[in-house]
Amino acid sequence: QVQLVESGGGLVQAGGSLRLSCAASGRPFSWYATGWFRQAPGKERESVAAISRSGSSTYYADSVKGRFTISRDNAKNTVYLQMNSLKPEDTAVYYCAADSTRALAVSRTGVDYWGQGTQVTVSS
Repeated sequence: QVQLVESGGGLVQAGGSLRLSCAASGRPFSWYATGWFRQAPGKERESVAAISRSGSSTYYADSVKGRFTISRDNAKNTVYLQMNSLKPEDTAVYYCAADSTRALAVSRTGVDYWGQGTQVTVSS
């Protein structure tokens, strides 16, 4: 079992920045590919960014490329999402995810563990 706890969400004006953190406990964090998903009201949960077990490979959705950066610190059992130049359309609940099978956690159906989510609201 792995427990994931997100933090760092909040209310920010358009153009601002936030840094999300996801702290993991339980099994060794390095066993899992991790990623961030988001879900806006009335929409499906979508992959935003993902990072491989070693941190050497990353993935970004087109909508966040150049603005968001995912990173991880396996020694601290933590994955981060730095979000810059935020837009109102980035407003959503952001979820941390861990995948024990795939190289990158980009598929909802492949995720083994989810965090509880943290709200990000970007005002215009």
